[in-house]
Amino acid sequence: MTLPEGNPEMNAPAPVAPEEVVWGGPAQQSPAPPVFDELTRQRVKEIIARYPQSRSALLPLLHLVQSVEGHVSQDGIRYCAEALELTTAEVSAVATFYTMYKRTPCGEHLVSVCTNTLCAALGGDAVYARLKDKLGVGHEETAGEPGSTGSITLEHAECLAACDFAPVIQVNYEYFDNQDVDSAEELVNALQRGEKPHPTRGAPLTDFRTVELELAGIFPDLDASVAGSSLAPETLRGTELAAERGWSAPAMPENPPALPEKST
Repeated sequence: MTLPEGNPEMNAPAPVAPEEVVWGGPAQQSPAPPVFDELTRQRVKEIIARYPQSRSALLPLLHLVQSVEGHVSQDGIRYCAEALELTTAEVSAVATFYTMYKRTPCGEHLVSVCTNTLCAALGGDAVYARLKDKLGVGHEETAGEPGSTGSITLEHAECLAACDFAPVIQVNYEYFDNQDVDSAEELVNALQRGEKPHPTRGAPLTDFRTVELELAGIFPDLDASVAGSSLAPETLRGTELAAERGWSAPAMPENPPALPEKST
């Protein structure tokens, strides 16, 4: 028996290349939906103008889309792609990577419960379980008609960067500190009644879409957005102890030691 010469690939039928698909760019896209009105288009131009490279504006533009729609839809992804001359695949890769961009419509309020280690150990898991049962929803699900007064989207968050106030909840990214299952339920009750309890720290509570507009860099009421102190005794306690006891970090030497040589 004589074997064919060459390698197996040489004896296989010639592969047929797939038909090439060429992206046609914004000119071949359908018009933007009417939800993105002239005001939104002007804000898009304002945001893009802040950056030396237009694609750097993608993150705030996604927040702007979310302030209009209450989430990032496929239309919103296409709108950002057209504005920045990117492909929808590039925009989708970013929108699905960051958890702050929601792919389904959100409620009037986004309630985030920290379930990372310290908060969980001090009751965060129990808080999340109580709210989940009360609202009848799970992670990133909405109780009530999305966007309507009193509607709430619930999520568990890995870390809200407030371990000195554990367990913590955020409503539209504003802090409600030192929570327990009862205080958390009362907070949600107030939100469902259409009330806006004042956060433990920071600016007065607004709503999810207003906060998204601020995250995009647009501040309809800048004074209100920065109102309220973010300081608290728990946060300052270490500094106070250091001052009372004369503690200080060692100063940098005038002649710091040389860095070790790069090994080969």
